Amino acid sequence: MAQTGRLYIVATPIGDMGDITLRAIETLRKVDGIICEEARVGTTLLKKLEIPVKELILLNEHNEQEQAANLVIRIAKGESFALISDCGTPVFADPGAFLVQQISLMELPVVPIPGASSLMAALSVLDFKLERFVYAGFLPRDPVQRRKQLESLRYLKMATVVMDTPYRLGALLEDVGKVFGGGQRITLAMDITLPSETILRGRLDEVRKRIGPRKAEFILIIHPPGA
Repeated sequence: MAQTGRLYIVATPIGDMGDITLRAIETLRKVDGIICEEARVGTTLLKKLEIPVKELILLNEHNEQEQAANLVIRIAKGESFALISDCGTPVFADPGAFLVQQISLMELPVVPIPGASSLMAALSVLDFKLERFVYAGFLPRDPVQRRKQLESLRYLKMATVVMDTPYRLGALLEDVGKVFGGGQRITLAMDITLPSETILRGRLDEVRKRIGPRKAEFILIIHPPGA
């Protein structure tokens, strides 16, 4: 009986290539193919790690159902694949959840290969003891809907993690100020692991003045009352 393959969920660096794990490199070397959102991402990663070119399978929100069906068949027949994202840990706020679901339904192995995480990196440098938090993820693009969601988060009275694209950082901070007030304490982690990495803590209005019009990849943590 042929041995079934596996799907590996492989975390990749979020900026500094030195954060790649030995296990991630070993996994990327041995799999039959790499699943990624863009071919450029997969090709660049393999080149940097000096891994021979492999089959690249594009998986995104538009084709995930079709690709999942094909991959389930191939894994059942014995092939193994590594799912990567543009950076960090795949599936989390990225395509891949449906693929994992379908492979799990077939009782085929899904193996996590942990590594760099911008979320955990940001949480690790908080200046207060964190016992629990709310991950709000990416808020609505529409300012009115975004403020409504922030209003609902305000009443939870827990540390709240928010993410968004770099070009909406200023608008997001403005809306957080309107809902929580300029005196709300926050931690803003920008460009984590890159030479431009910046960690700012303090009152929202003060942090906004310090960053000005800067745009960067970021994790925003809204502190709970008293922290």
